[in-house]
Formats: sequence, structure tokens, C-alpha cells
Amino acid sequence: MILWLWLCWGFSTSAGQPDSELMARYLEEKLMADYSIVEEVARRVPRQAKFLQRLETRPRMSEFTVKSTIISRYAFTTVSCTMVNSGSEAREAVFEMQIPAPAFISNFTMSIGNKTYYGEVTGKEKKHSSDDKARQKKPPSPADGRENGYETFKASVFIPRKMQARFLLHYEELLQRRLGKYEYTVSIRPQQLVGRLRVEVNILENSGIVSLEVPPLRNSKHKGNGKVEGDVSPPPSTVVGHTKTLAKVTFNPSVVEQTRIARNGILGDFIIRYDVNRELSVGDIQILNGYFVHYFAPTDLPPLPKNVVFVLDSSASMVGTKLKQTKEALFTILQDLRPEDHFNIIGFSNRIKVWQQDQLVPVTPNNIRDAKKYIHNMSPTGGTNINGALQTGAKLLNDYIAQNDIDARSVSLIIFLTDGRPTVGETQSSKILSNTKDAIRDKFCLFTIGIGNDVDHKLLERMALENCGMTRHFQEDEDAASHLKGFYDEIGTPLLSDIRVDYPEDNVEQVTQNFFPNYFNGSEIIIAGKLINHTSDSLHVEVTASNSKKYILLKTDVAIDLPSRNDIRGVPGLEDGKGDKNYIERAWSYLTIKELLKSRLKSDDNREKDYLMEKAKSMALTYNFVTPFTVLKMREAGLHSEPPHEEFVSPSTDGIGEKLQSLQGHKAPPGIRRQEDKQRIRISKTSADGDPHFVIDFPSSKFSVCFNIDGEPGDILRLVSDHKESGVTVNGQLIGAPAPPNGHKKHRTYFSTITILSNKPQRSYLEITPKRIILDDGERLVLSCDRSAVVRSSSLEVSIAANSNITVTIRDTISFVILIHHYKKPAPYQRNHLGFYISNSKGLSSDSHGLLGQFLNHEVKLLQESLNASHHQAGQNQTEALKPNPTNTLKVKGRLVPVVWKQRRIYNGQQEVDCWFAKNNADKLIDGSYKDYLASHPFDTGTSLGTITSL
Repeated sequence: MILWLWLCWGFSTSAGQPDSELMARYLEEKLMADYSIVEEVARRVPRQAKFLQRLETRPRMSEFTVKSTIISRYAFTTVSCTMVNSGSEAREAVFEMQIPAPAFISNFTMSIGNKTYYGEVTGKEKKHSSDDKARQKKPPSPADGRENGYETFKASVFIPRKMQARFLLHYEELLQRRLGKYEYTVSIRPQQLVGRLRVEVNILENSGIVSLEVPPLRNSKHKGNGKVEGDVSPPPSTVVGHTKTLAKVTFNPSVVEQTRIARNGILGDFIIRYDVNRELSVGDIQILNGYFVHYFAPTDLPPLPKNVVFVLDSSASMVGTKLKQTKEALFTILQDLRPEDHFNIIGFSNRIKVWQQDQLVPVTPNNIRDAKKYIHNMSPTGGTNINGALQTGAKLLNDYIAQNDIDARSVSLIIFLTDGRPTVGETQSSKILSNTKDAIRDKFCLFTIGIGNDVDHKLLERMALENCGMTRHFQEDEDAASHLKGFYDEIGTPLLSDIRVDYPEDNVEQVTQNFFPNYFNGSEIIIAGKLINHTSDSLHVEVTASNSKKYILLKTDVAIDLPSRNDIRGVPGLEDGKGDKNYIERAWSYLTIKELLKSRLKSDDNREKDYLMEKAKSMALTYNFVTPFTVLKMREAGLHSEPPHEEFVSPSTDGIGEKLQSLQGHKAPPGIRRQEDKQRIRISKTSADGDPHFVIDFPSSKFSVCFNIDGEPGDILRLVSDHKESGVTVNGQLIGAPAPPNGHKKHRTYFSTITILSNKPQRSYLEITPKRIILDDGERLVLSCDRSAVVRSSSLEVSIAANSNITVTIRDTISFVILIHHYKKPAPYQRNHLGFYISNSKGLSSDSHGLLGQFLNHEVKLLQESLNASHHQAGQNQTEALKPNPTNTLKVKGRLVPVVWKQRRIYNGQQEVDCWFAKNNADKLIDGSYKDYLASHPFDTGTSLGTITSL
């Protein structure tokens, strides 16, 4: 039967029409069998000897396994591969693995027969011996060339006959967020069908995992990937399971399934994409054993206006597909520009052509149409004048910024695309770099794109690095149009500018980059550092940034030494960690080395370059990373060493005092000082709080008046109305709750929403609830009430003390304070609600109205003739003397209002107020009845009693 299978297989192969299904099933059943059977068949069937000899020309890969553990974006990956030489003589085996270009190799081990070799990371020497090529066992190293964001690791060894070799490769990387997703990619290209092929990825994200997806396998050449157009389903045999914080993804295709994907064993890239829960706050700060990493990626921010110049290569080398795809991408990009943006286009070859001379034009339908015509008519010709094109683009943008009253918070940038090297004008890279830097002068950012294999990658990378930009490289045979559009999408929506993250200098050291010119939608800012103040129980963090016309300050205190619910010990899938792998410390070292490499690339000073190289090399040796300044050398282990085991590198927190925390700006626990947030806010007694209870303070009369409004759930009460003069209106919406047992009311009401509107000098509004604040001054901004923050614009400031209060200041002359009332265990008659206090009313006019506003500039008199103790001293003694009186009378605008003496608690019950209480919904105390103060919706701006207009 075996003989028949081999004969059929041989016949089908010689006929050029192999039965792939039959072959795959046979391989799946027999691939792991003893090859002595194959040899017996070869002896019995001499005519198959040539075929079998061809089969034996390379060792067979019996196992290919990838296991990865991703904890808070930091990925540890282990690749295990076993190759078997069943031939009658030694054969060369090549282990080849494409790893992501940003990743660092951290370990490599291989066993050949009964010998084991381990990798040792050493400093790279300037000169290498010339006899390395003569060695049978070549030391593996990442290949110099990069392909599609990958580097190729290759190890070549000779396997003795009838023996096997085992390879274990470890690498680490910090996942980058692009277009709103983290992407983890594993290259599965064993180049032959494998009996046991498995990929397992475990993800732990304490923030919560969202939008987890596994797209079809990706092959850069778009060949043999088994993907049907429009197919978005995971690869066959993929299993995905996840909880709120933990996910496990496996890919375990049989030989039959591998054959259906790609008969040559080049399956493609296995991709996992996901994001984490996040909100506008100081970010996700994680601390472990003296190191911290800070992830900052706010959401719900309005985009900033852009001033963008597209500089496009139209030289002769762009002929054909490259220019066609560039045009297609630009057509789509132009359509995505926003109405507040301004733009221009420069085409360059040996000549430089500017679409609109000496200006950037606004985004209008006509301008977009004309720009598309200009791009459509671009034709490839001439050489490549990179220097001249960049100088023209920089001058155009500089002149526009200097000569026009552009938005102070707008983001200016140049997007530069080329497929070649400089051939016309200035061709020396160092001169082009210095000229470009001098022309830009740190006023805007430069983003570079290279297409094809003739591009000067180092030039484009360094130009971008020196000018706060990014660079991308795409292969000629790729879908350049979609890649170009994808890159633009990454940088096309700036949300913040001038972002600075600060920590107390006496608490931290060796902090990575903490200033960033721009934050783009869908990306993420990452900072890491070391903690040096081991006596401190918290880390204070402040983030300052600009958003459109607003200045934003976010701050919090993060607990350091308290146990966390997010300890990873015992988490399924992570229990196989061996050794002390502090992933936070390794993330810090990873970021630090990357920054040292970038700084060295930007430097022109040889001494500085040497210093940065030595510093990067020293850190790489400490953490066993293979970098451009370190190399992996293979050493033979002892005579009695055991073959490498599948000891997958997974972080562990085993050890004394190791505590993992994932604190997303959580409020500091009791006992931790909160610095500014702890300070008492000075506000007047004039307020509406609780059920709601209104208090009006009359400082000159030295007494207070109070009243209740028994409204209905859903009622919107106008608290302050000064729309015509100061432009300010404050409305409060009521929420209902059952009445307490034995209470005299049918229900309780509280303020669930406070809306503050202002139309001077420009329209803006604030909508405040116990959970969030929405600020809209033409651009919408959402802030969380449980995060301390400050937002400033030209006429408005909003300051949030986390879970405590919000202070709103308008033009420095009007201030309101909104207290946040949260119940940990609310009774049935309690609801989370707000209290409204007037802190400064100087900017409100004498005509202001509303339930509170009508009393701000009017005095109320307490009639002396109604008092038994008129001879008592006024002031504090006056109120004391009036206590025994059951009733008294107030005179308000000629109206006599009976009142009784009461006590009220304000400021969250922290202060007691003596006041004269007006019954019956403030009858006769307020102008009209309380129903005259009902607004039809939260944004009504009634300018006088009985008059309602809409903003």
C-alpha cells in the first residue's frame, strides 16, 4: 500500500498535475514516521531514487511553534523550530525567521544532535575576522535588508545524518498603536509544509480589551495567501477566546489546511489587532518594582486645523504604477481634508512646479477639484531635485505662517514622497539634511515616504527624525495607494499639540522623551522611567497640551506601593514564566535604547555619536538585546548540557515584594496627599444644592435667605439668566427619586445636569453631569469627572478636582462651582447629583435674572417692626435674637414675604447656614411663580421673566 502511494505520487508529480489533497493527507499521516520506511521504498523502487534524493536535499521541518505573551502592549515572543535530517549524509539546514523591524532579539539557542549552542550578546567590534565565512556553523544575525517592516534572522547549520536540530529564538517588542489599534504580527513562512504548526498568543490588558480581531493571513506579494476578495474571516483553524482583560488566540492548521493556503509553506503574516479601554484622562500608568510606563491616548477630542504641503516626486523613475498609485492615493487624501484645513501641492523632478504660487488655499469644492486636475496632469520626466523641492515647500509654508493670521493651534506639516535618490541640484545627503533643518527651523514637521528599492532610506529617516516627523517605506510591488492613504490617515487628524508630561524631579529619573509636538488620532504617547524616591507612596503626574483654542492640564496621583487587583500571578496562559521578567523595566530599556539610536542617527558630532553608541551598547548588553551595536555570538554549552526546552519567555512577578499595578489615574487612596486638589475652594453661600435647597447670601445685610423648589422630575430650572448683557445663562435639570419613609414629600428631586451657556465673545456651552463634562466652543471636548484636569481658552477656564468639584470661570469675572455628590451605597431615595454655587458674580449685569440671578444685585430687607428684639445689635447677634420668633417678614421689591428661621447645610454638609426660609416654592420672594422659570430644554436662554429664546 505504501509502495502504491509513492508510485501514484511520483506519477502525478511527473505528469505536472499533483493531487495536492492526496499528497497533503499522506504527508499529514506519514510525515512523523520513521524515514527508514522511505529508504526501504527507495531500495525497492529504484526509479524513485532520483525523486527521493531530491526530497532529501534539505532537512524536513517537523515542528514550527510560536508562542507569545503580550502584557500591556509589551510582547515576548518565542519561536521554536525542529528540523530532521533523515538522509544518509550531513545536510545544511537554514532556520529563517522574519521578525518585526522594531523588535529586539533577546535570546537564541540551538541543539544539533547531542550538542547545544547558546547565543551570547556581545558588543560589536569595528573589525570582523575575514574567516567567518569559512565556518561550517555560521553565527546567526538579522539580515541587513528590510522588507515590509521586517528583518530576517537566519541561522545556517549542518545536521549530521539521521539527526535533528532544534532552534529557539526569543524577541521582544513594544506594540505601537496606529489607526486606533495595536497590531501584533507573526511571520509564518517555514517554506515547507510542517507536521506540527502552531501559533499561540496570550494577551493581558488590565485596562480591558476591546475590538479584538484576527484578519486573514497577509502576504506582501499577494500570492498564495488563500484570501478571497472581501474576505475578513480569520485564517482556518484559528480559535479566539477572551474575557474583559485576557485573550487567547491560537492558529493550528493541519497539513491539509496549510496546503490549501500555500503549497510552498509561505503562509504569510498572522495578525492580531486590538485596542484597550481608554478615556480622556492622564492615561494608563503602570508601576512595577521601581519602574513605570505611562500610556497616553485621549479620545473624544476635536481635530486641529492643518496647514499641509504635499511634495511629490514626478521624476522619470516614477513612470507607470508608482505615479499612478500616488495619484490615486492623493485623490482620496484630498477628499478627506477638512473645511478648516489649508493646503498646496508641489511636484518636482529636475524642475519644481508649485500648484498655487506663494499661498496655501482653503479646502473648498472648487479648490479640491482644481487640485485633482493638477495631480492628474502630472507626468514623469527628468531627474530628482530633493533639496530644491524641500526648500520650496519649507519657504511656502514659512511664508504662509508668517504672513497670515493662522489659527494659533493649527498644525503645519510637509508630506514628502519620492522613489529615488537626489540626482539634480544638491546631491550630498549631509547638505540636504542641514539645508532642510535650517529651512524648517522647528516650526513644523516633515513626514517622508519612500517607494521602491532605490530610495535613500537613511536620508528619509533622518530628515523625518530631525524635523519631528515619521517615515514610511513601501515596496514597489505593493498596493502603494492603500499604504499611502493609510499613512496619511495616521497623521491626518492631529488632536493635540505641544504635549508635555511631567513628574516630580525628586521622584523619577532617566525618563524617556516627555515632550511631543503633536498627538494624532489613533496613535499613542508612551513614556517610561525609574522611580528613585522609595519613601513616596504616590507618583504625581501632570499632562499639559493644547487642543484647538484650549489649553489642557490633566493631573493625578498614582499609588505606588499598594497591592493591586491586577497581579498577573496565576493568570491562565501566563503561568509558565521562568525567571524574573519585569516587563515594565524591559519596556523602559526598550524605549531608552530606541531613543539613543534615534539621537545618534540625528547627531553630526562624532564624540556625541560615540557616547550615544556606548550608552546604547551598555544598556543592550545589560538587557541582552541585539541592536546595531551588539551582535549574537554562538557558544557551545558544556559536554553534558541538555537540549533546549520550550521555556517560553513570559514575565513573572514571583519574588518578594513584587507588586503589579495598572492604575488608570485612580484616585489616590486615603492618606495620600493630593496637593492642590485638597485645597478648600472659596465660594459664597449663594447656591442650589440637594433636594434642591436654594440659599441666597446678602453680605451687606449680614443674613441669608433660603427656599425650596418642589419641581417635577425632568423640569429644567433657570438658575441664572443674563443672556443679553454678559451673555451667560445657567440651567439645571432635575432627576427624581422616591421620598424617604415617613417623609412629607411625594418624591425628591436633585440636579442631574447643569448647563452653562455663554455667547460672548463667542458661543460656547458646558454640559455637566456627575460623570462627565462636555465643553463645546465650536469644537467638542469630553472630560471625565473622576480625573483632575484644567482646560483654558481665551475666555473660559474649566478646572476639575477629581470626584469633588468643577470650577467654571468666564472672562475672569464670573465663576461658578459645581459640587459632585456621589453615593457609595445610595439609599432608594438618593441619587448622584450636582450642587451649583456662585463664586464670583462681578461680571453679571444688574439685569441678571433666574431663581438665583435675580438676587445678585438687589438687597432684601428684614422689617424691624416685626421684631421683638429690634434694639439688639445688628449682625451675628441679630440672627441669634430672632431665633425665638416663629415668623418674620422680608421686604422684596415692595412685596412682603413671611419667613421663618431655619438652618441649612451646604458644601456637602460641611457648613451650617442660618437663614430666613420662604415657604410655598418661594411664593412672593421670587418674581412670578417658580413655573415661570422652567426652560423647554437645557440650552434655552431666557433673557427676562416669561421670555425664552434659544441660543
